Order: sequence, then structure tokens, then C-alpha cells
Amino acid sequence: MMSPTEPRLHSRMHVATADDRPRPHRLRIALVGPYRYPVREPFAGGLESHVHELANGLAERGHDVSVFARAGSTGVAPGDELESGWTPSVAATQDVSMPHLPAMLEHHAYQRLMLRLVHGEALRRFDVVHLHAVHHLPVALAPSMPVPVLATLHIPPTAWMESALAVTGGLGASFTAVSDHVSRAWTVLAERPAVVLNGVDTDVWCPGPGGADLVWSGRLVPEKAPHLAILAARAAARRLVIAGPLSDGDYVRRQIVPLLGDDVIYAGHLGQRELAGLVGGAAAVLATPDWDEPFGLTVAEALSCGTPVIAFDRGGIREVTGGSGSGILVPPGDVAAMAQAVPVAERIDRRAVRRDARARLSLDRMLDEYVSHYRRLVTVEHDPAVRDRVMLREAEPLEGA
Repeated sequence: MMSPTEPRLHSRMHVATADDRPRPHRLRIALVGPYRYPVREPFAGGLESHVHELANGLAERGHDVSVFARAGSTGVAPGDELESGWTPSVAATQDVSMPHLPAMLEHHAYQRLMLRLVHGEALRRFDVVHLHAVHHLPVALAPSMPVPVLATLHIPPTAWMESALAVTGGLGASFTAVSDHVSRAWTVLAERPAVVLNGVDTDVWCPGPGGADLVWSGRLVPEKAPHLAILAARAAARRLVIAGPLSDGDYVRRQIVPLLGDDVIYAGHLGQRELAGLVGGAAAVLATPDWDEPFGLTVAEALSCGTPVIAFDRGGIREVTGGSGSGILVPPGDVAAMAQAVPVAERIDRRAVRRDARARLSLDRMLDEYVSHYRRLVTVEHDPAVRDRVMLREAEPLEGA
């Protein structure tokens, strides 16, 4: 039996009917993922989870998908690991202006990959390159890429990325953003990026029975502020279960460990199915960002389980809840308001929450939108010679592509 962490490479079975129309051919897609952490369960964060689900979903539809990500990632072919392979000389390490070594290694890894792709590999292997790197170098080199490039913006503007766009003028890539909040922030682009909301696998994040406990999930870091969830749960006289990676040890030691007790339990860093069971068995999920959250994947996961969300109204979270009654938004940092919302959240129809999530936040919906972007780039915007090569290449038809 396939483990939950292995890529699901099978296609859905299709039963032919008289109404069948010609279906589009498979695409060869390169997904350039994050460097900092491997793309594998249990995921270090939402970006790693997103790339994993996108790769699996595209492969299930029959597309040829190659993932470039940190060594140790699930489903990365030999030779496609995103590795630096570089060690600075003793003289270089004495350069007081050198950035921290991890930043240099990340820069070198993307430099190696992008130059490989630019100098022939992309043209031989791929029809489209989809960037999910939160690093400026892939965007800076996009104009040199011999195949179309789609860049998904997962975060608000950074100085490094704005610098790259100032040089390229945004040419060489089409852009999407994970929320309207992020799209509106990228004013340096001539055109606002199209919005493609992140999607979750609604077969994994499936309905649960609910319960009395509250749940908080995510990276345990100051900007996610799980300590505020603890205060809110205590004010509501409810037990809180926390799950996620201990990404900031100092923060955890200072602000989380002293608050642990019979009413606050740390469940560990869980895989998707185990976490889905925990979330589905909760009365509500608390989301306590202390920054403008670009999207809020844990919110989408909870809603897919039918579990209402009580969240600080920051960044893109309002778009995830959809204003549809699936969650309750409270003022940022207002612990008392969050506690008071718990009994209100318990009265929300969990079946309606699940239905709304399946309609707006499903993996299938996200795949439809990204494949539409790929096909537009390949067939309309790219060089005619390459377009003809792609359209004439013999390939098997796809189901649902």
C-alpha cells in the first residue's frame, strides 16, 4: 500500500461516453520549489505543503511533473535536488560584507538551477516552468528562459524581489498571487497578478465529528502567535491542542513552554492525515496571526474538515473564510473577542462549512486554474516555434485536464 507521503501518480479512471470531446494533451511542467526545507511530510510550512499537493494533483491528471526542491523531498528525481554544492573559500568567509552562509547557499542553489534551465535543459524537458521560490534570482533570470514561466507570489513584496523586477520590468514571467491581499501589495508590477487561491485535498482534509477541544496548528513562531491562542482558549475555559513544527526554539521556550498544562497540550509535528483527524475532532480552530497572513492554509484545511475557524482578521484570511459564515473574524490581537466567539462558532453548521470549502478551496479548483494558466502561456504567449513544437508533439489525452 502506498504511504501517505509518497506521490500519488495514478490517473483517475475515465469511462468513455458519446458526449466525450477531444481532450488536451499532457504538459511537461517544472515546479521550482522552496530551498529552506524539504518538501515532505510532516511539512515545515504551508509553502512546502502547497508544492507537494500541486505536484501530486498535476501528476494524477497525467501531466509530466518534475519538482526541483531541497534534497530529501518526496518525489524529487535524482539530479533535480535543489542543492548548493558550493563551499566558500577561507578568504571569502573573512569577507565582512558576505551575507549569512545559509543565504549564500540558497542563492547559489537557485543560481545553479536557473542557469541549467536557461542553457538548454528547460527547452529539452519542459513546456512551462512554474516558480514557487520566495527568492529573487529565479524571477531575475526568467527573461532568459526558453519556455514560458509562471511565478506564483506567496508573500508580500521584499526588497530583493522588487530589485529583480526593477531590472526585468516584470518581463519573462506571468504572475499569480495566492490571495487578493498579496496581489494588491505587488504595486511594482505593471499589471496586478491574477489570484489563484491555494487549494487543499478535500479527500485528506475530510469531515470530522467535532468535539469540545479547540485546536491551533502551524509553525510555532512569533508571527503566528500561538501563545495568543492559549490565552484565548483559557479565557473560554476550553482545552487547546497545539500541533506544528517548533520552528523558533527560543520563542517556544520563552512563551509556549511556560503555558503548557492540562488544558494546553502540544500534540507534535503531525502528518496531514493525523492532523486532519485532530482538526476534524475540534469544536473550532483558532488562527492568531501577528502579521498580515498572505493566505492562511491552516484555515483552508480546517474548513475542509467542516471545522469552523475563529481568526484574527489580518491579511488574506478574510478571503479564505470567504465571508460565508464558515468562520468568525475578530479584531487582530483581541484575545477576549476570540474567546467570546467560541460558543458562537460551535453553532455553525459543519456540513455547510465543508460544502463551502469544497466549492472554493479544493485542490481540483486550484489545479483547473493553474492548468488554464499553463495552457494560455504555452499556446498564446510564447514563441511560435516553441508553441508549434508543443502542439504537434504526440501525447496521450488526459482526463479532467
